[in-house]
Amino acid sequence: MSTRLPGIHVPLPAREAVAPARLRLHQFQTPASQPARSELKRRRIWELGSSFHCSIIGTSLTTTELRQILVKIGLPGVGKETDHELHGRAVLLAGKRDVGSKLLQKALDRRHRSALIQFGRARNDADLRALWANAFEKAEIPGAYWAVLTHAQTTEELARYVFDEVHMLSHLVGAANRADIRRLRELEAQNAELSEKVERQQAVLREAVVTRDGIIAGLHRSLAAASTAPASPRPCVVVAERQTGETNGDVIAALNERLAAMTARFARLRQKVGQATAERDAARRALAAVEQREPALLDEIAALEHRLATDGQAEATNNEMTLEGTTVLYVGGHPHQIAQLRRAAERFGATFLHHDGGLEERGSLIASLISRADFVMFPVDCVSHAAVAAIKKSCRQMSKSYRPLRSSGRSSLLVALHEIAGAGRQGFTAAATEEAVD
Repeated sequence: MSTRLPGIHVPLPAREAVAPARLRLHQFQTPASQPARSELKRRRIWELGSSFHCSIIGTSLTTTELRQILVKIGLPGVGKETDHELHGRAVLLAGKRDVGSKLLQKALDRRHRSALIQFGRARNDADLRALWANAFEKAEIPGAYWAVLTHAQTTEELARYVFDEVHMLSHLVGAANRADIRRLRELEAQNAELSEKVERQQAVLREAVVTRDGIIAGLHRSLAAASTAPASPRPCVVVAERQTGETNGDVIAALNERLAAMTARFARLRQKVGQATAERDAARRALAAVEQREPALLDEIAALEHRLATDGQAEATNNEMTLEGTTVLYVGGHPHQIAQLRRAAERFGATFLHHDGGLEERGSLIASLISRADFVMFPVDCVSHAAVAAIKKSCRQMSKSYRPLRSSGRSSLLVALHEIAGAGRQGFTAAATEEAVD
């Protein structure tokens, strides 16, 4: 399947659109016929099959880098083209051995130098698969993808495998983004409503200040007029002025009373403006928190849905994804969720142990439970610091693996259980067990 634009032919990265027979790396050899490793060199981008160019450009290069490369080549109209049009032109350039493809090769090598060095130590297909699995778990996809596809020992089967995983991630990330975008729009609407409310209250406040200033100016004029009165007026004028003075006194008293009321109203309006500003700032902080959490949520959703889909297909043909004979200790969490977590662990065949982290159960029991468990997990959003310290200390003393979970939800536990089932009794990776917990 492909999409056509004027002058551009871009293959769509759809799993069902790329038949296995057409997903080929150019000049791939079978392991039996490969020469010695020292005689092999890394593949260049123009040597790869055209089916891989679209995913490499979209995954391993940023739009900014891509635009800089095309500008450097001197292609006309690059500055005005959309990101999609730039992507299409780069895919076409990647298949030709000329200046454009060489610049793409150089940019990819420079950007992912550390990944190339790491994967360069691989000597066979098993080493490459292990490095790819580790990079996939850590969400270090762009560099690992480029390193695997260009490695001299990569087989066509391995290339198809990593291509499929990268492709499915694009679908999962898109699905997760829709929920986050909806929440973002709701926050933006709330922010706009609060901003409008603040503007209305500020307008009322300005009107009150103008009215107060006008009253004060009128009082000053009245006092100035009274101070310029004649020193020895005639009797009729004295009576009139006495009456006028009494009238001015009443007016001044009324104005003072009104001024006090306006001042109190001004204070109330200022307080409301302060509250509205605080609400707006809280909305902005919530929006920033959503944006900060988005990458972690996307990674977890992608890993969970991919593993569920993959394991669901595997269970139809074999029963390899099992934790029979494995004991898992879960520390912390919400009491009403423990039954669901227990059922999830038991579906894998694992024995589920739980400790509330010291709320009602004694914290000293954690060490004895760890001695019975093969793996220890705890949600960082619902566990005490004392319990975490006890877990770390006991696990190091007993050489047990522990895993901090991002949240107390079932999805975080399922991801960890799939990791254990996929890795066998080897447990979590070193990066997982040494993860810092605040």
